[in-house]
Amino acid sequence: ISLLSLTESWLQQEDYVSLNESTPSNYLNHHIARSTGRGGGVATIFHSDLLISPLQINSYSSFEHLILSFPNPDCKTVKPLLFVVLYRPPGPYSEFLDQISDFLSDLVLNTDKVIVVGDFNIHVDIENDSLNVAFSNILDSIGFTQRIHSSTHSCHHTLDLVLTYGIECEEITIFPHNPVLSDHFLITFEFFITEFSRHESKFHYSRSLSDNAVASFKSTVPSLLSSASQRHVAEGNIFSSSPSQIDALVHHVNSSLRVALDDVAPLKKKVIRDRKLAPWFNSHLRALKQNSRKLERTWRSTHHEEAYLSWKNSLVLYKNKLRQTRTAYFSALIEENKHNPKFLFSTVAKLTQNHSSEPSIPLALSSNDFMGFFTSKINSIRNKIFSILPNAISSSSVSEAASEVTVEPHLCLNRFDPVELSELSKILASSKPSTCILDPIPTKLFKDAFPLVTAPILDIINLSLVNGYVPQDFKVAVIKPSLKKPSLDPDDPMNYRPISNLPFLSKVLEKIVAIQVCEHLNTNALFEEFQSGFREYHSTETALVRVTNDILMASDKNLVSVLVLLDLSAAFDTVDHNVLLERLEHVVGIKGTALGWFKSYLSDRFHFVNVHDKSSSYSRVTCGVPQGSVLGPILFTIYMLPIGKIIRQHGINFHCYADDTQLYLSINPDEPNRLGRLQACLEDIKNWMTLNFLLLNQDKTEVLIFGPEIQKRKLLSQSPDLNGITLISENKVRNLGVIFDQDMSFKSQVKQVCRISFFHLRNIAKIRSILSRSDAEKLVHAFITSRLDYCNSLLSGSPQNVVKSLQLVQNAAARVLMRIKKRDHISPVLASLHWLPVKFRIDFKILLLTYKALNNQAPSYISDLIVPYVPNRALRSQTAGLLVVPRISKIRMGGRSFSYQAPLLWNQLPALVREADTLSTFKTRLKTFLFDRAYG
Repeated sequence: ISLLSLTESWLQQEDYVSLNESTPSNYLNHHIARSTGRGGGVATIFHSDLLISPLQINSYSSFEHLILSFPNPDCKTVKPLLFVVLYRPPGPYSEFLDQISDFLSDLVLNTDKVIVVGDFNIHVDIENDSLNVAFSNILDSIGFTQRIHSSTHSCHHTLDLVLTYGIECEEITIFPHNPVLSDHFLITFEFFITEFSRHESKFHYSRSLSDNAVASFKSTVPSLLSSASQRHVAEGNIFSSSPSQIDALVHHVNSSLRVALDDVAPLKKKVIRDRKLAPWFNSHLRALKQNSRKLERTWRSTHHEEAYLSWKNSLVLYKNKLRQTRTAYFSALIEENKHNPKFLFSTVAKLTQNHSSEPSIPLALSSNDFMGFFTSKINSIRNKIFSILPNAISSSSVSEAASEVTVEPHLCLNRFDPVELSELSKILASSKPSTCILDPIPTKLFKDAFPLVTAPILDIINLSLVNGYVPQDFKVAVIKPSLKKPSLDPDDPMNYRPISNLPFLSKVLEKIVAIQVCEHLNTNALFEEFQSGFREYHSTETALVRVTNDILMASDKNLVSVLVLLDLSAAFDTVDHNVLLERLEHVVGIKGTALGWFKSYLSDRFHFVNVHDKSSSYSRVTCGVPQGSVLGPILFTIYMLPIGKIIRQHGINFHCYADDTQLYLSINPDEPNRLGRLQACLEDIKNWMTLNFLLLNQDKTEVLIFGPEIQKRKLLSQSPDLNGITLISENKVRNLGVIFDQDMSFKSQVKQVCRISFFHLRNIAKIRSILSRSDAEKLVHAFITSRLDYCNSLLSGSPQNVVKSLQLVQNAAARVLMRIKKRDHISPVLASLHWLPVKFRIDFKILLLTYKALNNQAPSYISDLIVPYVPNRALRSQTAGLLVVPRISKIRMGGRSFSYQAPLLWNQLPALVREADTLSTFKTRLKTFLFDRAYG
């Protein structure tokens, strides 16, 4: 069957679970649900080769329908065939006759060939039936032919019809009644459409890694690799190898791994088949299904009661086993990937979302097309920078700040220390087992076999570190284009994000270097204090807590705050290598072989694009830090270090997270030169970025103004200009994943969280019946709880109506999980799940951050916001660990700041909780305390 049409599907809007489970591989589906109430609905399942696309046309109140368009791929000017699935519920028919007449007339006006199938609930077998007579007249007047002339219903009436216009149907067959499936009969027929260009079969090469193959690989590979290390030892000091020797060792190891794997599990050419939507359907279930069908045929041929009961029992057994197998499959899948939300999301989406189209890169876009676009995009940005470079060079103050030496000679990092096997094993074990086409063997197999091949791998890592050379094989990346949003046009390369992948062993080497570089930066306090990207104890939440605190406290003093979110164009890709090496040497003090290692790391890098299993030509990387690498974000942070000094010269507050930089200034609109500092600061930033080959995108730079309405109007009334950025305040902006409103209420953020959470919760509810409670709870935590908790510390002290919306989400999640009725009291359910209510989860986050700040486990910019209480004379409270609660004038502003909420909540804790000696102990005692307050 190429296309299956269904009426009375009883599916709800956005309900795709049962339809997806019924859809075989290489097939797609589409459905239209009844707009109100239960029942009704129409659906189709069709082969992906048909190139069908659903059409959206006006709905009608008297019937439900969906329209599929069969385009002619070889001639776009030929009108497509339209295939319609229609269901008319029983009832008054005067409105139906008017609407069906308009509907069929519109169809034939827009195309030359139409097929309409479905349940019309019209007794066309009764010639003098008034509805039949009127309906037949409409068909005759428009030119449709009705093809069904025998009974299609268990009551011996003809209700299900096939109407054609401009096309013939052949081999019409009406199958016998099956009471288990429906009271309507199955109708099949054939129709001919213009020969369409089928997708050519796609092939790929894969291996069969059985347990025996893995065992054979482990027994073979040690001897192949040991010869490599022995040869290097024989040639002399293992830590005095030339670059060519290191490259030869890496090449030998990679080729030996490939040879060993090819011997035990050779690559075989296989046809690419779409992944089954029901992967749990195994051989045992197939046997049960076949047996059930066999018993059904026996009953149909004999009509014996005994045969009927045997068939029914086998069908019940099959359905029960299907349900059990499906639940067990999802349980194992969720348990294995409970810490991988991206995988869980895609799995749930496959079950619950529409499959009327296939998301894939069009065949018309080749790997060279993508490579050309990505390269030209960076070249265009660099050319634009060069065109404005002469104007920026005149700013001498910027260049002086950028080249300032900050590290004493005796504190420099001159070399990288070789690693011990124990450290390498720990790093390798903690690394994600991701694999790309550059890896000689699957990463999972490599990690499994690592204890047997430690010597040559350890040699490669230490040879690179000690000799300051990065093997050439480690400097090649493969780019996989990824569509930014499903709604974007897949035919436009501009809508794709270049995702780079590097060999697994190169990322292990980078991680070792990153650990030593970060230790050097932390020991010598070289990190920018207000840079929160990719640093221990730092996060987007800690960054936003500080920014929000400062703005709220300024509003508490009747000041207006101007927040400017700077936008850079492809910042990571335009970093200049010479400038970066200068910064590594003169700003953070990396010299000697350590600097030589980075020179080797940045030189002779190449990348290529791979789509449709075809690779583009290699392109040399002349600028930018390697995307998809471990060191890329750290190197970019070092590259941006001077910008903090530039901003401080102007007395402007700021915060950075990787390439996201935000400036904020709190002023009184009546003071003179109120925005002069910000204007001068933006001018210097723009010039510094140009000198450092970064492009500030002024069109995408956003401004938000906070403070009392009267004060904001005073500022905006003068329409000032900030160095090309017009000071027109946005209503809201997205800042590090959180939506900021003008009044700092975060109501837009809460609405967004609720909307997305309910979307995921609906999907979980759709598949709740096939999940155990523990598996469903894992999905709830992955999709719902994580969103309720993200940056929830910003909501501390918020009005109850703000938090109430989030509490409704948590309540709904508990109802779905526990499968309780809407009217059942929710507090006992939340308590039984040991879930803290949303308000107490916010308090928990604030207090946890406070504990970390008091115990050197938080950024210094957070620790600076809390002050231990020291009484004027010795009192018993001196040892109680209390904090100073600052004075505020507005509970809705200063009263919501971290510097106020943290000591306020902290001082309410019992001493037993505050004095916990470890973080885990504090969290346990804190949750117990808050749990008792919430439900006690």
